[in-house]
Amino acid sequence: QVQLVESGGGLVQTGDSLTLSCAASGRTFSQLTLAWFRQDPGKEREFVAAIGWSPGNTDYADSVKGRFTISRDNAKNTVYLQMNSLRPEDTAVYSCAATRLDDGLGYVEDEYDHWGPGTRVTVSS
Repeated sequence: QVQLVESGGGLVQTGDSLTLSCAASGRTFSQLTLAWFRQDPGKEREFVAAIGWSPGNTDYADSVKGRFTISRDNAKNTVYLQMNSLRPEDTAVYSCAATRLDDGLGYVEDEYDHWGPGTRVTVSS
């Protein structure tokens, strides 16, 4: 069983940066595909970024490409989301997710087995 807990959310201004962290329990972290999703009230949850276990295996939603960076530290069982040049439309609850996809990347909720409770990010204009 994998348990995930996010941290690092908060209230920032347009153009600011913020780094989210997601700490995982369990001994199989290095074999997991990890992702960040976000959901604004009244909207569907959307894919933000994913990372596999081989170096450089990452992908991003077009809306965040070039601004957000996903990374992982297997020694710390933690996945990060570095968010730069934040915009009001980035406001949402950000959740991390985990699954085993043999280094594949998942882009939809149903591909992920484990979820954190989420951390709220609010970007003011």
